Amino acid sequence: MKKLRIYLDTSIINFLFADDAPDLKKITKELFQDFIKKEKYLFYISDVVIKEIEKTQDEPHKKKLLNVIKDYNLRILTISEEAEKLSLIYIKDKVIPGRKIEDAQHIAITTIHQLDVLLSWNFKHLANINKQRAVKHINERRAIFTL
Repeated sequence: MKKLRIYLDTSIINFLFADDAPDLKKITKELFQDFIKKEKYLFYISDVVIKEIEKTQDEPHKKKLLNVIKDYNLRILTISEEAEKLSLIYIKDKVIPGRKIEDAQHIAITTIHQLDVLLSWNFKHLANINKQRAVKHINERRAIFTL
């Protein structure tokens, strides 16, 4: 049976260290230990995730986040021109606010690479059923694979 292909946005990696959200931190650690480490599924991030992490001002924290990518051997996808264009459509159609371009890029990368799941703790723009429906509608209008 084919393994699920799962995209992790930046929030998932960040919540490994979220002392202010102990329940989500615990679940995230379980995800890494029970699923990612054991390679139960195929896990991906993108260069967008890395760019977001690189913006972290706290150098020791930034290093911890980057080490997660290396330590868990996460597969890194590059945002293609097609994904970049699709992310701008999500913004133009007001599914994602313009100031949240990275969120639109995470969705577009997941869509263009035909991944099965986009995993996020971002309930406002990514893990949000209304946003998912809007993305599905846009993708169907453009005959693009939909999450």
